[in-house]
Amino acid sequence: MPDSASGAPATFRLEGAGRRFGAIEALRPADLVFADGDRVAVVGPSGSGKTTLLALLNATLTPSGGEVTLLGENIAGMSPGRLRVIRSRIATIPQHLGLVPNLRVWQNVATGRVGARRFFGTLRDLFFPPKAALAEIHELLERVGIEEKLFARTSELSGGQQQRVAIARALYQHPEAILADEPVSNVDPARAASLVALLTELAEERGLTLVMNLHNLDLARQHFPRLIGLRAGEVVFDQDPQKLDDDTFASLYNLDEDELLEDG
Repeated sequence: MPDSASGAPATFRLEGAGRRFGAIEALRPADLVFADGDRVAVVGPSGSGKTTLLALLNATLTPSGGEVTLLGENIAGMSPGRLRVIRSRIATIPQHLGLVPNLRVWQNVATGRVGARRFFGTLRDLFFPPKAALAEIHELLERVGIEEKLFARTSELSGGQQQRVAIARALYQHPEAILADEPVSNVDPARAASLVALLTELAEERGLTLVMNLHNLDLARQHFPRLIGLRAGEVVFDQDPQKLDDDTFASLYNLDEDELLEDG
């Protein structure tokens, strides 16, 4: 039965879920639903709780209070084995990509399935891959525009090319959702726009839920039909960008002196 307001099943659901680190409330209790196929940008200044939110959505962190439901299952009391299965269905692109520089491009892409493999299966995939696996990896690299880099060392690639390897790795995981934490923070504006367009296009094409943390408001407004604004760990808005005015965005980033000191 559908369990989101939009009528679509929910990939992620937070019900009064937040996260504290000692006395610091990184994310205040929030109610959020991400329906299957949603494309959502999370915006806000550094230290606003964006990374904490994504960590709750992939169960890297558990909530200090409230409930988190991933792919229809409440993670509270979930066994490590079941949690591993759930995580394998959610691809994460971290801010610093998490690539292994000394590995070949195809090997980095192959690590996308580590969470769904046992030890010896992982070793085989990384050193003695079946032809079908290499063919699939080549196809994914072709889709992201760097198929000629299949056997290159990842350390030899440009920043933009490495971003595309990370996207291919996420797709190789055969996920139901992709979480991307500031995936374009280290590339120039033109490449950032191209990469955001590619990720949103791939998500729509494959029916994936996409949640992306972004600092670039122009890219967020241009490519996402839903924006969530965070400030000091609190959800300030959850809206269609067309319904948000410039003053709303300005107030989101207009930090007072205490907030500037906290954000370092």
